[in-house]
Amino acid sequence: MPLLPSTATRDARILVFTRAVRAFVDGIAFVVLPAYLEHLGFSGVQIGTVVAASLLGSAALTLVTGYVAHRFNPARLLTIASWIMITTGVAFGLSTSFLLLVIIGIITTMNPSAGDVSPFLPLEQALLSDNVDSTQRTALFARYALTASLVGSIGALCAGVPVYIARHFGHADQTGRQAAFVVYGLAGFILLFAYAQLSHTARHRASKADSALSPDSRKIVFTLAALFSLDSMGGGFATQAIFALWVFHKFGLSMETLGTVFFAAGTVAAFSSLAAVKIAERIGLVRTMVFTHIPASVLLILVALAPNVWLAMSLFILRGLLSQMDVPVRTSYVMAVVAPAERAAAASITNVPRSLASALPPIAAGWMLDHSNFAWPLLICAVCKITYDLLLLFMFRNVRPPEEQDQ
Repeated sequence: MPLLPSTATRDARILVFTRAVRAFVDGIAFVVLPAYLEHLGFSGVQIGTVVAASLLGSAALTLVTGYVAHRFNPARLLTIASWIMITTGVAFGLSTSFLLLVIIGIITTMNPSAGDVSPFLPLEQALLSDNVDSTQRTALFARYALTASLVGSIGALCAGVPVYIARHFGHADQTGRQAAFVVYGLAGFILLFAYAQLSHTARHRASKADSALSPDSRKIVFTLAALFSLDSMGGGFATQAIFALWVFHKFGLSMETLGTVFFAAGTVAAFSSLAAVKIAERIGLVRTMVFTHIPASVLLILVALAPNVWLAMSLFILRGLLSQMDVPVRTSYVMAVVAPAERAAAASITNVPRSLASALPPIAAGWMLDHSNFAWPLLICAVCKITYDLLLLFMFRNVRPPEEQDQ
């Protein structure tokens, strides 16, 4: 676990640990999922549908969690989310029917992308903001993102381990892939234990207010949600699962080799979040989001146009240096521009539309990859993201968090 800011409490340390646990099994899941579904004989459209269903299901749970979080104690909601995660892993590991997998995706927490789309998200983000001084909030979220990215990349690297173990004991590769989902579910028990260690403060209601957001906060949050949705819609064309499918089709890389590539990209992305803190201190949160995100999208275009697999994967890893810098900065910005009791709702409202916007593009991306090996989904992703960056800079360049008011 990276060294946390000096004002971070014990609860903050627990939440960084739980994020690491979830990132590890998510890293395994988004590499194994497309290979698992393709082995079942599913088409690109069917795989995209399962991915979309999983995103939609996680989005719904996240939205509900955000809207009720101010009425319940966060620790109890985190416990419920952990039980749902346990059910998710076991259900995915035991199911082979397309229709059943779609249904499971809708009602559970499977995360087919490298980001965190889950009911854990608004609860952990709100609690983190309450457990650090505002001057170190961005630094804490950077460590939180670093941990998730680094451990998630290790999870991606380990994606082939269950398959290797299955082979060693004479079982089919598909048995190993099914076991990987069971591991995902078992991680939920680790979360149950960790959340039980949260302080008494985390077991109180955040607010007694009837509404999750005030009118002023609602305007800011919904505008940000619309912009983040545009960004995420583009990202939906190039989720890790869809990117893996394109690489499998275009270059024929093995799942183990691609897992190594994801590990490398995730590792450089992890440490880049620390650099984002220093940049934000100099130019502000909004400008940091924009001026690191646009070059990352340009690199994605170059990945799509690369003439061979090694150049494409090298550019993809290079893109990792910039692609996740905006993550801790964006989270810190949202938490800063609303009142403490509104943070869980703000986190869910700004993240759920992102998830919904990214839910349908995987189906279109899968259809594109069924008909061509050219990286149309990656190009569409880059264009949407650049458009989002320019709009964000134009609309929010003068909306500053409290710690930037004197700059």
